[in-house]
Amino acid sequence: MSEVQANPTVQVRKRRGAELVLLVVALIVAVGAYAIVGLAVSGEVSSQVLSYGLGLTLLVGIAHLIVRFLAPYADPLLLPCAVLLNGLGLALIHRLDLSKIEAARDAGESLPRADAPVQLTWTAVGVAAFVATLLIIRDHRRLQRATYTALFLGVGLLLLPLVPGIGVRFSGAQIWVRLFGLSFQPGEVAKVCLIVFFAGYLVVKKDALALAGRRFLGIDLPRGRDLGPILCAWLISLAILVFQRDLGTATLFFGGFVILLYVSTERPGWLVLGGGMFAGGTYFAYLAATTLHISQFSHIANRVNAWLHPFDPANADGAYQIIQSLYGFAYGGLLGRGLGEGHPTLVPLAKSDFIIAVIGEELGLTGLMAILLLYGIIVERGLRTALVCRDQFGKLLVTGVAAVFAIQVFVVIGGVTKLIPLTGLTTPFLSYGGSSLVANWALIALMLRISDFARRPAPLMPSAPTEDALTQVVVVRR
Repeated sequence: MSEVQANPTVQVRKRRGAELVLLVVALIVAVGAYAIVGLAVSGEVSSQVLSYGLGLTLLVGIAHLIVRFLAPYADPLLLPCAVLLNGLGLALIHRLDLSKIEAARDAGESLPRADAPVQLTWTAVGVAAFVATLLIIRDHRRLQRATYTALFLGVGLLLLPLVPGIGVRFSGAQIWVRLFGLSFQPGEVAKVCLIVFFAGYLVVKKDALALAGRRFLGIDLPRGRDLGPILCAWLISLAILVFQRDLGTATLFFGGFVILLYVSTERPGWLVLGGGMFAGGTYFAYLAATTLHISQFSHIANRVNAWLHPFDPANADGAYQIIQSLYGFAYGGLLGRGLGEGHPTLVPLAKSDFIIAVIGEELGLTGLMAILLLYGIIVERGLRTALVCRDQFGKLLVTGVAAVFAIQVFVVIGGVTKLIPLTGLTTPFLSYGGSSLVANWALIALMLRISDFARRPAPLMPSAPTEDALTQVVVVRR
């Protein structure tokens, strides 16, 4: 039990002033990076710096005021970390825009559209989703009532790209939807819904799932009749692999569920079983493509082959991105070439899937470790909130959000650095793309809501009447 829960008279600092100072520092770094990029690439500070700085400052100010009034006891580090990552992502996208414009101008071609203003617009939409989440969800425990609604909504969003006419296939994976001229990834919104379902389901079923079955190699494995939830999650993740050819979403979906199973039951057998099932499923998909020549798994086989043998001429097409990113990391070295001084445009899809390669080349290993530290702070503060949260649903919900951030960052950076096969996920807050940015801002708002509930001091109970108050003097007249 925390000190606040043990002693309700302890004063809890709201720490909104500390949050404001950190937000100012984050804005200075983000706007400074934006200005340095223009100076390094074109020799002059971009004329958009003022409008960019004012726009970003306005959005951050709105977010801070909303937190100050609606979640005054929330964690003071979450919002500054998100702002800094989002701001650096805007600066990196602007850097790639300038290189693309310079190349088109040298070739005498028409100037391409700049993506940084579009990303700033999506940042505004993300902050709006952040504000809406805090306004609508005043008590996170009410989300438990929508457990199965969240399940149906999440599964429906995952299946939406398979609908003929609106589903779009890109780079082998069918995870995009195009409506009214706009493209988005419904899986980014689906992960929010599925986290709510996982937390609500496991709060009710955790006692049955915690019962140990047979003991194998010193690990208590679950009983056979309790394997239904993990089998369903495994089958759904395999269906995502087969029909959408999306290893990233399958990893995120199944990994988050297994982690919440372990946290809710405290049984390491779930981790062993879940990890074995996922490894077996992906290995079967690879064998089905290479041995049985099933076309539905060819995308997985191509990515695994590009990971194992990137310099093999047979994998030239699929491994080109990995090779260029590795060259970029080597060229950047420990301290990097400096913002605007590298050649990140040699990496295809640098704005989305491989923006980490841009950081590695121009900010070096030091800059990459700083970015990882920011993600680590978000995950750590989420888990810290889970430790002090007073209700089980809130514990699992914020743990699920932190786990999703951790898994997504691991598989993205692991793929770019050739630690694991590429998955196709975006880097939270850094990569270009609206659906991912909006969903991640909503998740940060959800973490702030739960942390406000966890850190808010318990209401003071009325003190018991003293002995003197219970004593009454009665005058008897004779």
